[in-house]
Amino acid sequence: MNANRVKQILSSSADINVKYNGTSVWIDQLNEDGRTATVHLRGPLEERTIVEISELIED
Repeated sequence: MNANRVKQILSSSADINVKYNGTSVWIDQLNEDGRTATVHLRGPLEERTIVEISELIED
């Protein structure tokens, strides 16, 4: 995924399914470096993780 698509997903009101390592995640923000994003797992655990946006896959 690229930074422009991350921005589109963040500004969208639609529920867009994104996966990281095969697990569905919510994107919380695109980080200032433009290469990483803060995400958390869909579900009860809201542990946040910083990941490379190139590893995010739109489902």
